[in-house]
Amino acid sequence: MTWSIVARDPKAGAFAVAVTTRAFAVGARCPFILSGIGALSTQALSNPLYGRRGLALLEAGVPAADVVRLLTDADSGRDHRQVHVVDRDGSTGQWTGPSCIPWCGHLAAENVSIAGNMLAGPEVVAETMRVYQSGRRLPLAERLLRALDAGQAAGGDKRGRQSAALLIFAGEEYAQLDLRVDDHPEPLAELRRLYQVSERRYAVMRQFTATRANPAGVTDWKVIEAAVARQEKERAKAAKPAAKPKAKAKSGGKTAGA
Repeated sequence: MTWSIVARDPKAGAFAVAVTTRAFAVGARCPFILSGIGALSTQALSNPLYGRRGLALLEAGVPAADVVRLLTDADSGRDHRQVHVVDRDGSTGQWTGPSCIPWCGHLAAENVSIAGNMLAGPEVVAETMRVYQSGRRLPLAERLLRALDAGQAAGGDKRGRQSAALLIFAGEEYAQLDLRVDDHPEPLAELRRLYQVSERRYAVMRQFTATRANPAGVTDWKVIEAAVARQEKERAKAAKPAAKPKAKAKSGGKTAGA
C-alpha cells in the first residue's frame, strides 16, 4: 500500500529510495540499498526478507530483472507482493503481483523504477516519473522529493497519507541521508522539512566523516567549526532580501535666471 522511487544517479555515484504511504513507518520495512551495488523497495504486503537476499544477489552480479525473478519465484506469497530493483548498471526489474490492490503497477526507465499499489490511479506513477525525469539538474534528494510531491498531487495513496522515507547511499558503507517520517498527517511536508534541516550543520559535518578514502576523517574541531561558520554565513547572506534600489530624486524647481 505504497508508492516509491528506486533510482541510481551515476554522476553522484549514488543509489536512492524515496517512498510514502498510508501506513506506519514505511522507512523501516521497504527500502534497501547496498552502496555501489544497487537498491530495491519491497511493498504491497511487503516481504522484508527480499532486502538482504536481493542485495546479496545484486552484489554477486545478478541483473535486476533476474533478482526480481529469483525473489518472487521462491515466495509462495508473491501474488500479494510488489518489488522493484535498480542494479549497478542502471538496469531495472519489477514485479507487481496479480493480487495487489488496484490501482497497482510500475514504470521504468534507465536508472529509475517507480512502482505503487492501492493508488488513486496510473497518473500517480506517471507524474512521479515525469517530474523525476525533468529534474536532472537538481540535487538527487531534491529531485526525489519533488517527484513524490507530484505523485501526491496526482492523488497518491487513495487511503490517505501517514509515513514517508528518503534513503541515499553515495559510495560509502553508511547512508549519506536516512530520513524517516513514521507518523504524520503530512508526511511529505515533514520529510522536506527534515531534509532542509539536514542541509545545515549536518551536511557540513558529513564532509568530515570517516570515508573509505580517508578512514580517520577530519577530527580537528577548529577546521570543522570554521566550515560550519562559513556555511551559516552563506545561508544568512542567501536569505537576506536584496536591497531595494534608491528612488531617483525628481527634478522640480526653476533654474536660476529663468
